[in-house]
Amino acid sequence: MEKAPLFLPLVILLMQCLPIVPVTVSTSTPKVEVRENSDAVLSCGFRTEKEPNPRIEWKKKGTDVSFVYYEGQFRGAFAGRARIKGATVTLQRVTQKDAGEYRCEITAPHDTITLGETNITLTVLVPPHTPSCEIPSSALTGSMVQLRCLDQQSIPPATYSWYKDDKLLTPSRMANATYHLNPFTGILEFKTVARGDTGQYSCLASNKVGQSKMCEAKHMKIEDVNMAGVVAAVAVICLVIAICGFGGYYAHRNGYFRRDKGRSFWIPQCHGVAHISSQNLHRTEDKTNANYSPPPQDPADFKHTQSFML
Repeated sequence: MEKAPLFLPLVILLMQCLPIVPVTVSTSTPKVEVRENSDAVLSCGFRTEKEPNPRIEWKKKGTDVSFVYYEGQFRGAFAGRARIKGATVTLQRVTQKDAGEYRCEITAPHDTITLGETNITLTVLVPPHTPSCEIPSSALTGSMVQLRCLDQQSIPPATYSWYKDDKLLTPSRMANATYHLNPFTGILEFKTVARGDTGQYSCLASNKVGQSKMCEAKHMKIEDVNMAGVVAAVAVICLVIAICGFGGYYAHRNGYFRRDKGRSFWIPQCHGVAHISSQNLHRTEDKTNANYSPPPQDPADFKHTQSFML
């Protein structure tokens, strides 16, 4: 009995040295993936040091942080389609708008550390939709041709397979392969198409979520270049150029491109008849008009020097 007081200070010292456990928050599923229109469970577990009734809040991160669960109620778009048990939240009928990062916050005012939190990323999966396919109806042999396939709605992004006449085209890594297929972009490329590439083409979009979807098959016809038609067209063009050149030379040689020199005509003179061109007449009139001054109007100054006949 005398030894008991000796152990009491040691027990008190050990109790003081024990670590204090503050509020802790954790999740069993930091990444959640669910299909569209199904329920998503966002787990959140916590433990407090002293606080018997901690405050529970859920927030959704984005351009702005918005409340999901606050003051005992679901807020915004989650009102009426979510439930909570403990701190674990279940979102019902999730859509693409619900995808993102969520944060569970536990506040314990009486604990040494009053706040704890954990983050959960929600991904909403979307099955493939019918892809849009771009398939040319025809092409010439030797040309480069691309066939395109795209599904913009599937999550995760779809991978693509091409079929020709209902037979799968396998991606080829051979250097002499006639085509190249990219399963991630959906592009089927022919470097130089041949007549053997004629056929019905279709594309299949797939991901791990749901059933694969295929676009409607379209026929692509590869035709040879019509050399006879090309030669005939070149010959016609050369003939037209030659005719135009000869016609221009002939017109230039015969003076059709020269200016009009004027029309000659006869005018009566006092002492006879003179033949004057219109250009000379205009030149004479210009000179006369430039030096001309009106004569005096006095009748005494008028002298009849010549006779003329009307």
